[in-house]
Amino acid sequence: MNKSDFEFITDRDISVDENFSSQGYWKGVAVHFFRNKFAVTGLILVTVIIFFAIFAPIVSTYSYDEIVAVTDSTGNEVIAKSLEPQFSGSSSENFFADKTFLFGTDDMGRDLWTRTWQGARVSLIIAFVAIFIDMIIGTSYGLISGYFGGAVDHVLQRFIEIAGSIPTLVIISILAIFMPKGIGLVIASLLITEWIGMSKIARAECLKLKEREYVLASRTLGAGSFHIIFKQILPNTIGPIITQVMFSIPVAIFTEAFLSFVGVGIVLPQCSIGSLIEAGFNNITIFPYQILPPICVLAILMLGFNLIGDGFREALAPKIEDM
Repeated sequence: MNKSDFEFITDRDISVDENFSSQGYWKGVAVHFFRNKFAVTGLILVTVIIFFAIFAPIVSTYSYDEIVAVTDSTGNEVIAKSLEPQFSGSSSENFFADKTFLFGTDDMGRDLWTRTWQGARVSLIIAFVAIFIDMIIGTSYGLISGYFGGAVDHVLQRFIEIAGSIPTLVIISILAIFMPKGIGLVIASLLITEWIGMSKIARAECLKLKEREYVLASRTLGAGSFHIIFKQILPNTIGPIITQVMFSIPVAIFTEAFLSFVGVGIVLPQCSIGSLIEAGFNNITIFPYQILPPICVLAILMLGFNLIGDGFREALAPKIEDM
């Protein structure tokens, strides 16, 4: 073996092995998530709906509560009631041929394009606010219950069993007696009913993690219980909690739609996905086009968030063949 058999590499940095360089946990999660075509599809669908919900009502020609009307030659006001979808110049309507209604108008003469995206905005705001608060309450409750165990866990779990045994409709009916209809009632209903699932997942993760070596080391060094719960255990349970949040958001959106559909949710002229479906359902035999936009938006949101939830679940706990 001679020196000529070897060649020194001096023109590139070989201090880091690019093929086997270290990869952080969340970077690995992101890589696995974006490799999942269904998860990416769900993310695109939800992003498109959120984009339209934010910007469509802003750039729309009409406001969501505006009754579109014109004055005829005799001075009488003509309202654009129940017009089918149309583009400017393509309608046979004499008074509104120069106006564009992409989704048509409702029976009050309001533009359904604007109302659909305004309703999607309201439904998303309600769902995100309610689930965020539920995440805080449920996660804290479950971690405390699982960490302390014993009598504390027994009492807290019995309370959850009692709260979970009460039918949701009973809770909503009681709230409707003492609270006015509107966003507050919907959020309160979601807060009371949706935190239980979060707490069960947090408790299960805490029971699994509280005997780990790093928790024992923190306890030995004199760390307090709440420091261990929220500084040591909570960061290691964030993955399953995020997955649960992704699955809870479509449930919250559907619950809001149901409450508005049965008449205890959003109050007119404000609108949400559920109130638009309820209004379209009342006219489904005469004007079936009115119910299609909110139903499609609801279906896309439900599908998108469920695909994202599945993607996070697989990315946070990838299978061996996906590694």
